[in-house]
Amino acid sequence: MIYIGSFFSNILNKFRKFYLNSKFYDRKISKILDTDFIYKPSPHLLSSLIKYQEKRFKIEDYFLDEIWKNNKIKKKDFKNLNSFYWFFNLDLKSSSTEIHSVIENWIHYNYKFNSKSWDFDLTAKRIIAWLSCHNLSFDGGSTKYKNKFNMMIKKQTNHLINEINKSKSIDDKIIGCASIILVGLSYKDEKNYLAFGLDILKKISKSSLDNEGFPKSRNIKQLTFYLKYFILIREWFKESQVSIPEYIDENIFHLGQGYNFTWQNTNYDLLFNGNNNSNNKDFDNYLKRLGYKFKNENLDFGGYFILRNKKICLIMDAGNPPVSKYTKDYQAGSLSFEILSNQKKLITNCGYYNKDNIKLNEISKSSASQNTLVIDDHSSCKFHKTRNINLLQRGLKILKRQVIFEKNYWKIIGSHDGYLKKFNSIHEREIEFYPDRMIFIGYDKIIKKKNNHNFKFDIRFHLEPSIKLMKTQDNKSILIELDDQGWKFTCESFDINIDNGLYFGNKNLYTENQNIFISGISNNQIEDIKWKLEKI
Repeated sequence: MIYIGSFFSNILNKFRKFYLNSKFYDRKISKILDTDFIYKPSPHLLSSLIKYQEKRFKIEDYFLDEIWKNNKIKKKDFKNLNSFYWFFNLDLKSSSTEIHSVIENWIHYNYKFNSKSWDFDLTAKRIIAWLSCHNLSFDGGSTKYKNKFNMMIKKQTNHLINEINKSKSIDDKIIGCASIILVGLSYKDEKNYLAFGLDILKKISKSSLDNEGFPKSRNIKQLTFYLKYFILIREWFKESQVSIPEYIDENIFHLGQGYNFTWQNTNYDLLFNGNNNSNNKDFDNYLKRLGYKFKNENLDFGGYFILRNKKICLIMDAGNPPVSKYTKDYQAGSLSFEILSNQKKLITNCGYYNKDNIKLNEISKSSASQNTLVIDDHSSCKFHKTRNINLLQRGLKILKRQVIFEKNYWKIIGSHDGYLKKFNSIHEREIEFYPDRMIFIGYDKIIKKKNNHNFKFDIRFHLEPSIKLMKTQDNKSILIELDDQGWKFTCESFDINIDNGLYFGNKNLYTENQNIFISGISNNQIEDIKWKLEKI
């Protein structure tokens, strides 16, 4: 059945490819209304998404006469070039004649659908760039040029409308919706664009956000991405003096709560489920400039516990995994935790690798790359590879979750059944913190439901690459040097050692780091592994 399904899928893909390149499809997306470009969005509204360079370039600095003919350009450079986001770094004194010539040349070579230059997210970004940089791309052009510009905007938008439901990426769909909505606002008579874009955006938010407004993927980076685009769309409505749909305000409120919970309350990137170090300070300034304020004083949100005071922040992932289709970036780190001490990461997960190397992606998704228990070198969840994407095949269920947060005593308890099927065992974790003594005490229990063979286990505590570790001469303690802070890790009943690992905290990069690990053989019906982390 798999081979039959694959056969028919290939046939359909070939037919679709033929259709998109046909004259029939070109005629279909070329049917447009002759309306004028009225609302012209401010470029600064995209400053949360665009990386501006301090130095501004003139269009004359680029050798663009023959650039659209170049077939040997690297994939990354091709995408950057064809998105036209580089327009945002052009000097406003650049020659409009040259810029219009660049756009006309692009239209000449890409007038009909092309699978590379008309890639879905690339097309959406290009429309946003052309309309937002109107002072360079549109203003001052001849009537003939403006007609050609307007026609090409709408033709590309028709393509997005045709393809948006076929796109596999939710993030791409969000960008596509933003692009379609912007065209609907910019060309006032194009009511269908606006209604279509809003309808799809509403469906996406309903299907991909949970009841708290947190992404079902449980991906913190995706939450910030959603928030940026919903705010951008809202600001376009506001600036164009069109009534803002109520559900957009509702989604911004809920996404803002998640953003405040995961970032603004900690001011540090939490490396869970696809997140990397990003530093959202510029986005915070953007929000402040536009008057957005969010507040969330919950201890539990989106499946994460966050307990904090002025000196310490303890974060734990105690949420159930998403359903399979939302697990592209999910990591098998149930009950993993991180600790911030005086705004510095003391204990960290390893981060996430999402580039071309599928092996590194698999490593970064494994339980061994998170601060949690690993039994017999198996992750608590099982993934399977589909079209070079690792999706969840077998998940787990959170069985217990509890939190106590008092001035001088914190406690988080959680358990899951991720090792029940293979090892007949439950993992239960309890972490206590005594703020007045600056001591963490952890209890990791392996609770066996049946008498089974003994098996080995590891519990890893990962650290950032800059942190220094040293094992004491009695082999019972490990000293941690975190800048001007000193901490001591101990575990009396089991062996503790220092091991090398890989750190993926910075996006699509990796470097060596060190981790402390407890190792042993589980002999008892209930194996209770106690460890302690104290400031010295």
